[in-house]
Amino acid sequence: MKQYETVIGLEVHVELSTKTKIFCGCSTEFGAAPNTHTCPVCTGMPGSLPVLNRQVVEYALAAGLAMNCQVNQRCKFDRKNYFYPDNPQNYQISQLYSPICHDGWVEIPSGEGKKRIRIHEIHMEEDAGKLIHDEWEDCSLVDYNRSGVPLIEIVTEPDLRSAQEVIDFLDTLRTTIRYLGVSDCRLQEGSMRADVNLSVREAGSSLFGTRTEMKNLNSFKAIAHAIEGERDRQIELLEEGKPVIQETRRWDDNKESSYAMRSKEDAKDYRYFPDPDLPPVVISDSWIEAVRLRQPALRGERAARYPRQYGISEEDAWTITESRNLADIFEETAKLCGSGKKAANWIIGETLRLVKEREADPDQVRFTPAHLAALIQAAEEGTVNNRTAKEIFEKIFDEDVEPMEYISANDLATVADSSVLEEAADRVIQANPGSVEEYLGGKEKVMGFFLGQIMKEMKGKADPKAAQKIVKQKLEERKKS
Repeated sequence: MKQYETVIGLEVHVELSTKTKIFCGCSTEFGAAPNTHTCPVCTGMPGSLPVLNRQVVEYALAAGLAMNCQVNQRCKFDRKNYFYPDNPQNYQISQLYSPICHDGWVEIPSGEGKKRIRIHEIHMEEDAGKLIHDEWEDCSLVDYNRSGVPLIEIVTEPDLRSAQEVIDFLDTLRTTIRYLGVSDCRLQEGSMRADVNLSVREAGSSLFGTRTEMKNLNSFKAIAHAIEGERDRQIELLEEGKPVIQETRRWDDNKESSYAMRSKEDAKDYRYFPDPDLPPVVISDSWIEAVRLRQPALRGERAARYPRQYGISEEDAWTITESRNLADIFEETAKLCGSGKKAANWIIGETLRLVKEREADPDQVRFTPAHLAALIQAAEEGTVNNRTAKEIFEKIFDEDVEPMEYISANDLATVADSSVLEEAADRVIQANPGSVEEYLGGKEKVMGFFLGQIMKEMKGKADPKAAQKIVKQKLEERKKS
């Protein structure tokens, strides 16, 4: 059987986190009642005129600079004409001839270390509305709340060769954009959507095969399955001597298969022409430099710095820096408690555990680093034991309580009073003669049982080191007698 190579290019749509739409003042808030965030501009009413949102340009610039793009300092908008119910104007305002950014690149992990994926362009455009298909009433409804929400479309060169490379690229892209604060990139809400252009060719060939475009991909799992499925479908056609038709296909995640939607359009089919209502956007050197100076340190830079600066492993550094918010919390906590390793242990061990249990977004974790640093200090000084510290941290995670006040108000401080611990040890030894005999017979591992029983007696507040020392001393005295 012939060997085939998969060739993939992506068109990634990212909804920008502006408060208002790209050409009007309507809210971009997600989840509002249908058609409540609309006006004559975003519903395409005759005579209404668009006015460009400056923040959209700044967000597009930030993304372009982070992806090593060149900036087109005189860019303009074009009308992309097509007729569809969720497109109220019967055209979309986009950028075909002069996109804001072009010729960039993003690095992703690969077997050889790093692979550079070229960015063909980044352009600004408006989103369409959303069709809602009501199977009960056998009709389709349209919600124009999303119409006019600002997008950037990131178009790659056909440099990707596998589903894993696509996922690595999208993960890198999502992390970068979230670091910039440009978008929340929530695939489940549609604020990041990827269209996959895929073809196959014989291994070693320099010619491209016929490509198809797959839409309706709203999760990394669906994207990976769609790529593998479409690759196999095209290879099967070629092996049977049948042609691959250039078309747009829709992926059905439930059936794990794709089906043809329509023949693939070319630019000429959309009859692009310059938008007469919007003047060119002129971007000065000083504007670009102002955006550049506001750029945060991105994941790669932080992950490379943390092992040197904080003495943590490269793996831990990569885990922490997946979220800019958690990386910020880590840095401040490490500074306040004086230990990068301890701060890393609490971020990775406890914070990420609770993020997973609560099904939370790491970028929305909001506890104060000073509170975590104070808890770390309290645990190190023995004010509370580790088990209690973890329980207190759950309150910090959920309610951002001040740990020392919470310890005092709930009487959680560790008991290190020797007389109190001796009384507890005597009760535990008296109640467990069998375990005492095991210890006296040489089974020193039973010490963990005694310590657990003392903790139970003291309702978790015993100082473990002091308690272990006292119970061991009492058992050793019995061994000598």
